[in-house]
Amino acid sequence: MAEISYPFSQSSKTGGTEIVSEVQWQAMANMWGGDRVDFRLTSESYASGALPFSAAVINGRTIEIQPGRAWVGGFYYQLTASASVTVEANPTDKARKDTLTLRADLAQGSVNLAVIKGQPSASPIAPLPRRVPGQQWEMVLYEIDVPAKDGSPQLSLRAPFDMPPAVGTPWNTRASADFLPMGSFLYDMDSNGGDTPYEAYRGRDGYMVTRHLGKSRTYTPGLANAVNVPTNGMIFKGRWRWIAPNVVYYSISISNTTTTNIRNRQDDPIGFALPQQANGDTGQILAGHMRNMEYRGGLANFIQLQALCWPGGGSTHASIFHQNSERVSEGMDALRVFPGRSTIFFSGTYETNIYNE
Repeated sequence: MAEISYPFSQSSKTGGTEIVSEVQWQAMANMWGGDRVDFRLTSESYASGALPFSAAVINGRTIEIQPGRAWVGGFYYQLTASASVTVEANPTDKARKDTLTLRADLAQGSVNLAVIKGQPSASPIAPLPRRVPGQQWEMVLYEIDVPAKDGSPQLSLRAPFDMPPAVGTPWNTRASADFLPMGSFLYDMDSNGGDTPYEAYRGRDGYMVTRHLGKSRTYTPGLANAVNVPTNGMIFKGRWRWIAPNVVYYSISISNTTTTNIRNRQDDPIGFALPQQANGDTGQILAGHMRNMEYRGGLANFIQLQALCWPGGGSTHASIFHQNSERVSEGMDALRVFPGRSTIFFSGTYETNIYNE
């Protein structure tokens, strides 16, 4: 029969079966979750010896593995007491890499510890686990460096561990995160509207929005260090979104539709407001341009601009600079005039300062 489904309380003429073979069980159980050690990482730090399947090299080439539990290829495994495996000797003049795995062997009908031997080489590569449904399925616990001339093996942990499951919240995601384990991802579904869905993470460094999932947010990129800004005739447009933890993408346009040339305040460059405070540890440079088609304010019709988020405590605005209008050798000048009938554009990414660095 082309259609097969399982497990049901009894078999049927339409393809349903009640008995599940090992191969069918493996196919079904693999849908429940990937291979991993049955230990949830929720602490900010761990000592290696405190983790399940912690291991050490004893008596030359013997590896002793401590108890642990794991899910491997759709089967559950428990090591209830310490066990040991032996790494083969390497008398050659080249190093070797092996892997220590948990191997689900359907022909044997069990999951067991196994060492996969690599090949000696000038640039050794650890053998990859075998993953053949219905035959052998392996999950790596350790990579083993086997030095030349029978040197003592060295272990490096490679096991995947369980982590808190992601959860959805209809609203109040920030407050909800305080009650979840460390390492949790949350999804604000914006079920009450008025915002945008987003993903967040509660980690060692604190709570952070990792990315917006819906439309970009809008904001007003007001001018900074500017005087005589017209009350009417200014068009401010700004869009932004979180694209990664502590990283924002933004785009702005500020149009001066009047004939007034806006001037800077004292010696400070004219700037524009950022959607989120910038990290000020190193200072950051943003790229933009100005369209000034009527050549107002003594400036050209199309001008490349750069904006500086100043080093220090973190900028809430970016100060604008442009190439000297008369001589390239003069370098860049502070933007002292925002001409009438002109528009400033900026877009890009920058690191924000949600951790108050």
